[in-house]
Amino acid sequence: MTAQTLDPATTPGQPGTAETPGTTGTRGASAHSAPAPAAPGESGWLRICAVRDLEVERGRAALLGVTQVALFLLSDGTVRAVCNRDPYSSAYVMSRGIVGSRGQTPTVASPMFKQVFDLDTGACLDTQGKDPAELRTWPAEVRDGDVYLLWEQSS
Repeated sequence: MTAQTLDPATTPGQPGTAETPGTTGTRGASAHSAPAPAAPGESGWLRICAVRDLEVERGRAALLGVTQVALFLLSDGTVRAVCNRDPYSSAYVMSRGIVGSRGQTPTVASPMFKQVFDLDTGACLDTQGKDPAELRTWPAEVRDGDVYLLWEQSS
């Protein structure tokens, strides 16, 4: 599976598709418009992609400036957004993780060392014997067929 990434610095309609920060490209099967601000009065919400660009329980990476975000469309139609950087391996791979759940809590397991993270809070639920770490999360919602993030850049 190729991760689609979107870079707001690229020309609208020609998103980047690189999987590392600061690079862009044009590979990818379908055209996407670059992230755009939400409607006036909705400060902070940024349109990321169409929900149809996501696959249920499969991750996609979005490049927003220099920040990689892993997006997950869950079976209930909601979307979760977490940092794409695995805090244990420092690799940008969370969008390729295995989606699951712990009870009613949606989770993603890192494809590197298999730590399991809560997709709602970013907390690591299974550290595999390592020190606790967490993923940054962003509020996400689906409106009129589009995915929006409440965007605040990393500090």
